[in-house]
Amino acid sequence: MPTTIYFSGSITGGRGDLALYRAFVDALEKEGHRVLAGAVAAEHVGSSGEELPRREVFERDLQWLDESDLVVAEVTTPSHGVGYEIAYARWQRKVPVIALTRRRCSAMIAGDPEVELIEYDDVETAVPRLLESIRRMRRYPARLP
Repeated sequence: MPTTIYFSGSITGGRGDLALYRAFVDALEKEGHRVLAGAVAAEHVGSSGEELPRREVFERDLQWLDESDLVVAEVTTPSHGVGYEIAYARWQRKVPVIALTRRRCSAMIAGDPEVELIEYDDVETAVPRLLESIRRMRRYPARLP
């Protein structure tokens, strides 16, 4: 059974990491995972976000979080939305979270013992570490289905 992964990253904080987000999503999908990424990995979405009403985005993203077995969040660019999604995943859904960052991130994320933090310099070194983390989680059913 494939793992359903909610992929999270900054939108309104800037779209400079779009290619990076796309590379992570592509790598996860290539491994056979179902990835719910929505606007974060969509090339047609700018920093102003989607053209959907805010309430629809909120409800859709919560539904996707509810469907997910795992959250992977790229947290290099600070984002209120990403923080909200991580907190929802951790405290409401109680699903594992992997946070990816290219620099120091918030102590609230880095200090959470239930969030696996992967610090990296480039996507080529991060992807194998991310995939290994997911494989490791799948070996322990208490962590991930």
